[in-house]
Amino acid sequence: MQSHDRPLLVDTTLREGEQFATAHFSSSQRLAIAEALDAFGVEYIELTSPAASPQSARDLEVIARRGLRARIATHVRCHLDDARLAIEHGAQAVHLLYATSEPLRQASHGRSLDQIVEEARVVIAYLRQFPVEIRFSAEDTFRTDLPSLLRVYQAVAELGVHRVGLADTVGIATPRQVYTTVAQVRAAVNCDIEFHGHNDAGCAVANAFCAFEGGATHLDVTVLGIGERNGIASLAGMVARMASLDPQMVAHYEVAMLPELDRMVAEMVGVTVPFDAPISSPFAFHHKAGLHTKAVINDPRSYEVLDPARFGRARTVAVAHRLVGWHAVAERARELGIYLSEPAARQAATRIKTIGDEHELNSTTVDEILYEYAE
Repeated sequence: MQSHDRPLLVDTTLREGEQFATAHFSSSQRLAIAEALDAFGVEYIELTSPAASPQSARDLEVIARRGLRARIATHVRCHLDDARLAIEHGAQAVHLLYATSEPLRQASHGRSLDQIVEEARVVIAYLRQFPVEIRFSAEDTFRTDLPSLLRVYQAVAELGVHRVGLADTVGIATPRQVYTTVAQVRAAVNCDIEFHGHNDAGCAVANAFCAFEGGATHLDVTVLGIGERNGIASLAGMVARMASLDPQMVAHYEVAMLPELDRMVAEMVGVTVPFDAPISSPFAFHHKAGLHTKAVINDPRSYEVLDPARFGRARTVAVAHRLVGWHAVAERARELGIYLSEPAARQAATRIKTIGDEHELNSTTVDEILYEYAE
């Protein structure tokens, strides 16, 4: 069982992320993403099942044999044929799944819990012949009643899996529920625990961190949080959450790569980096309100829980708007190499506010005003 000092990140951009509505990665793009994630330092890279398509199988083999530091995993049905394909194409970790909730058992496969455990027994026995990590996930974990869930997890743990996976497949779980359920699973099994949380109700990152607090050792993420529907916990979001609490939790990652990683994948799937993306958003370190800008100029920690420089970013103290304060005006003057006394800065700020009330401003106009008030 892994240490609980920090979670290990399972990046599934090349599996879950491929299920995003506009994602269609070419082989070269898959390789580029895998190499970038490896350079960043994620511990696992999960790829689409080799049973999904011939190209998926070929790309798994190419990436698995690339010699990357990350362990290369594939996500497959708990079926012997899929498991054989995973082994044949070089997977270093095989991630099995089986739906356990009543809604999915009825709508998807129609198996009983006994049948699920028996099929898992056959597949796990086969995989244990090879030097691969084995994870068994109960799909739709949080709509599965707890006694049934623990029964399945205890059974597969006894069969020798390395991890059990809790999947909030439809994004229904709450942070408190995640913590409680993971803690109960933690008390019932001795193997590692992985959490996969969807963002349908906006709780993916919060749920993932609560899973870690409850005893999970591995957390699933994707670049930008892309995935089925509106995705799962984002890589940048998890890094931000951990770094804001204890920078040592992310010290081993090349965190300055995050903005470029997000931009690269955003371009591949034809979207822009979201305005609210932690760390990589164009506005992540953008300060505007006068009260805020005064404090952040005096001490950036006043309104920044993360240091932008650590992530290859720079803060922006905006001045071209009607909310501007005179401290921000004086700071911008200093950047221009000119001096404004406090009275002059206040007058300039008042003028900028007046113009800003009438129409939008741009930085060129503001700079021209500052030069007029320079001493």
